[in-house]
Amino acid sequence: MSQRADIEPFLAMEVAREANARAAAGERIVRFDVGQPWFGAPAAALAAAERAMRSEALGYTEGLGAMALRKGISSWYASEHGLDIDPARIVVTTGASGAFTLAFLALFDDGARVAIASPGYPPYRHILKALGYEAVVVDADVVDHLQLTPALLEQAGAFDGALVASPANPTGAMLSRDALQALCAAMRAAGKPLISDEIYHGLTYDGPATSALAFDDDVIVVNSFSKYWAMTGWRVGWIVAPPRLVKSIEKLAQNLTVAPPTVSQVAALGALTAKQECEERRALYAANRTLLLRELPALKLPPVVSPDGAFYVLVDVSAHTDDSMALSHRLLGETGVAITPGIDFCAARGRHWARLAFCRPQGEIEDGLARLRRHL
Repeated sequence: MSQRADIEPFLAMEVAREANARAAAGERIVRFDVGQPWFGAPAAALAAAERAMRSEALGYTEGLGAMALRKGISSWYASEHGLDIDPARIVVTTGASGAFTLAFLALFDDGARVAIASPGYPPYRHILKALGYEAVVVDADVVDHLQLTPALLEQAGAFDGALVASPANPTGAMLSRDALQALCAAMRAAGKPLISDEIYHGLTYDGPATSALAFDDDVIVVNSFSKYWAMTGWRVGWIVAPPRLVKSIEKLAQNLTVAPPTVSQVAALGALTAKQECEERRALYAANRTLLLRELPALKLPPVVSPDGAFYVLVDVSAHTDDSMALSHRLLGETGVAITPGIDFCAARGRHWARLAFCRPQGEIEDGLARLRRHL
């Protein structure tokens, strides 16, 4: 086995595998574990895919993705963010995971050091390591909503780039517009690239998220149809890249994946017309969020920070354990409630934290709370 392959597992998926096995055996499992909406793709996406499968050959698109979808994404930036993004800068990818791989490879040489905040999405670290880079993990402060800041970058020492997510996984926390602008300015002053993970844009509860593209055309933005549009299994994401990087990303994409799945791109273009349906779904997430924020403190599971967006809440489990992994196994085995241990997101403090996803029907959320109430 290569040293590149010697990476840690994504524990959320490990928990999901155990939960899936129990569900397949007939247990009724409450799924607070994986950030996967229960709805499925919007109706317009399904209709577009069905039409294409009946009438088109669905061969390869360009390595950069279908131009119709790239133009559709450009129009989305205009309507949702008031930004004029040239479709030529947009690269459609095989999910956001594929986007990160392409972005990292286009930006960094072997041994590059990339600053990221902790807690954070585990595959950031794992993908960087597998590609021969070093994740420079800096512990974010609760007063900063556990987000990356210019002050944290000063603690990172020498680094070659940075990655930020707003709203973030596992916290749901967002950078304010001013804080994001300050981070973009700090990276520009340092002459280092900033990658902005914006896959939870659209899923916010106290005001819209701001794209880093509002402040700097040289940032690299990653987004996806998985979350707001609930198309996780379709595997469609995108990059907005500076013009100087597009050709390099295209060559990498051509050789690594040829092109994203064509039928998924057709469905994604259809999804862009489904704003009303997606907003109705967001309202259901908002109700779940309100329910959890009201009930969790009484279970001695207080939120570490308030989730501004996404569909996660990071809770402090220290009143019950100093081992969130053991708690995760115990709750699944004894109550049928699946949660994700905090050590997946933060090695230093994660033993005292756990993540709960609230992208499930409210009845399931209520059932999970009742089970936790009886057990804890």
